[in-house]
Amino acid sequence: MSTKLIRFIQCFLTGICILLLFSGCALWNDLFSEEESTPVELMSEGMEDFNDGKFETATEIFQKIKDRYPYSKFAIKAELKMADALYERDLFDEAHDEYTEFEKLHPKNPSIPYVLFQKGMCHFSRVKTIDRTQSFTHKAREEFERLIQRYPKSSFAERARRKVRECYIRLAEHEVYVGNFYFKMEKYQPAMHRYIYLIEQYPDVGQYYEALEKIKICKEKLAEQKEDETTWWGRLKSSVFD
Repeated sequence: MSTKLIRFIQCFLTGICILLLFSGCALWNDLFSEEESTPVELMSEGMEDFNDGKFETATEIFQKIKDRYPYSKFAIKAELKMADALYERDLFDEAHDEYTEFEKLHPKNPSIPYVLFQKGMCHFSRVKTIDRTQSFTHKAREEFERLIQRYPKSSFAERARRKVRECYIRLAEHEVYVGNFYFKMEKYQPAMHRYIYLIEQYPDVGQYYEALEKIKICKEKLAEQKEDETTWWGRLKSSVFD
């Protein structure tokens, strides 16, 4: 083998080694810089993004803390703030799951009253209009009432009491809406059932007197319908047998 060829091969191999060395250093620096982010730094970064309204980025950072430093004192806070970030993104199902997981893992944590309130808000925030099914309103009320029962002296219990009343008002408005729908269709029997149900279940909300008035009208209309049917039947019998 010629001297020139040997030198070429040596230079070529040297170049590859240098390239690999620099690439390795860059990779090592990347890994090192990743490891340099301590739980304190990540939490600070996550909270800064959260406060700036960058909830998606904040979610990723809080998840990183949970994954990398599960035994850090910041992990618990990251779990809670991640749920908050999901809530702020209107990802109510995901947020509710995170709050529920937090409650299971940390049942004695001082933030549990807040967690229960937020679980109620995950349902409450999904209620749009009174013409839709009110299943989320019922679920929200249950969560708020659970909070009130378990932590009656908590500041969040007082907020939950106000939300419970809002839930009752929404439920009552829904019953009035459905009742009025039947009323306009002249289906007075089902309309009256809705109004009666409202009075029995939600007697302390503003729709009470409206429901009473509509029940009175429904009874009058039903009486008129019955009288008309009786008169019509009487005329039919007369025309047949006379």
